[in-house]
Amino acid sequence: MIIAVDGPTASGKGTVAKALAAHFGLPHLDTGLLYRAVGRQVFLDGGDPDNGGDALAATTFPEGLLLDPELRSEASGGLASRVSVHPSVRAALMERQQAFADQPGGAVLDGRDIATVIAPHATAKLYVTASVPARALRRWKEMSARGEDVSLAEIEADLAARDDRDRNRAEAPLRQADDAVRLDTSELTPETAIAAAIAIVERIVKYG
Repeated sequence: MIIAVDGPTASGKGTVAKALAAHFGLPHLDTGLLYRAVGRQVFLDGGDPDNGGDALAATTFPEGLLLDPELRSEASGGLASRVSVHPSVRAALMERQQAFADQPGGAVLDGRDIATVIAPHATAKLYVTASVPARALRRWKEMSARGEDVSLAEIEADLAARDDRDRNRAEAPLRQADDAVRLDTSELTPETAIAAAIAIVERIVKYG
C-alpha cells in the first residue's frame, strides 16, 4: 500500500504522514527533507539557490546531511522552496523518491507532488492543507519554543511567498490531485487530524 500525502508548508502533512506510517506499519519518507538538504548544500557550497547549475550540483549531497538539525530551520525551508523550482533538481531526486514508494510492502511519502508526479498510482491520496494564518501561528509557536525571535507577520509573509513559488513553478507545481481527499487542519488539533487521516485511508482501503 502506498499512501501519498501532499500539502503546503506547515499544514500538518508531516505529522499526519508519520502517524499514518506508524499506524499501518509502513516506512515513511519526508520528501521535503531532500529538497532542504539540496538547499542547505547550496548554502554550504557558497552557491546561489536560484541558479539551476548550483542547485543541481548540490543534489549529490552526502547522506549524513539528512541528519543535520539545521534542515528543520526556516532558512533551510526557504532555500528548499527556491531550489525546487529547477526541473533538473526535481528530475535528479525523482528516481530516489519513486524507488522508496515502490519498495515491497509499500510506503508513506509526504511532499508537494507525491500524488501528482512521484506516485500517481498510490493506493490512498491525501491533500492536507490549512489557512495561512493557522499555519503561521503553528510555525511561530514552534520557533518561539526553540528560542527563535521572529514575528508572526514575517512568518505569514514567508509562507505566502513559498506557496506562490510552489503553486506557480513550471515543473510539478503544488496542487491537489483530482482523486485526493482534502483534509483541512486549520481548526483541528494534531490528534483529531491524525484520527481523520487514518479514517480516510481505512475507508479508501475498504471501499476503494
